Amino acid sequence: MDKDEIKSRIKHVIGQVLEKEESDIADDANFVFDLGASSMQSLQLIAAFEEEFSIEMEQEKAMEVQTVAGAVDFVSTYLI
Repeated sequence: MDKDEIKSRIKHVIGQVLEKEESDIADDANFVFDLGASSMQSLQLIAAFEEEFSIEMEQEKAMEVQTVAGAVDFVSTYLI
């Protein structure tokens, strides 16, 4: 799976969890400051990414990811 497909799927998940239009989600958007994610929604995003990609991420490290691009890079390490 290439990074463009991963990014597309991540934006889809973010759109669902945070109720945002995918077209409004910039690659460098910060989950909290730009997209308004609460700490609970951040946990929901991690769970949704795990479900979307059928992976299990290390939660502490996943919580350190702050941006869409960071999430793409982080998730891709589990898929390569």
